[in-house]
Amino acid sequence: MRLSGFVVAALTLVSGVIAVDIQKSVIITYPTDTPDSVLDQAKKAIVDGGGVITHEYQLIKGFAAKVGEKVLDTVTAWGQEYNALIEEDQVVTSQGGL
Repeated sequence: MRLSGFVVAALTLVSGVIAVDIQKSVIITYPTDTPDSVLDQAKKAIVDGGGVITHEYQLIKGFAAKVGEKVLDTVTAWGQEYNALIEEDQVVTSQGGL
């Protein structure tokens, strides 16, 4: 009887861990003529969804964030009208490797 209780508890814990939305580091940029309200809406959705805005760019219209995949799908759909470019944040070198 104790073993089955342990198994149920373990499965419950594992299913809770699996249900966690995986966070990605992304850079989201928009064309210069995109209204600021569009960026504000995207940033709000990310923060409301448990993500974090890690950097706001000054020279280009965009920001970097850590965001869950589900929220990223929503922001991607909103950004299609304004030609948002969403890419995973990564290290880029000019030497072909690190």
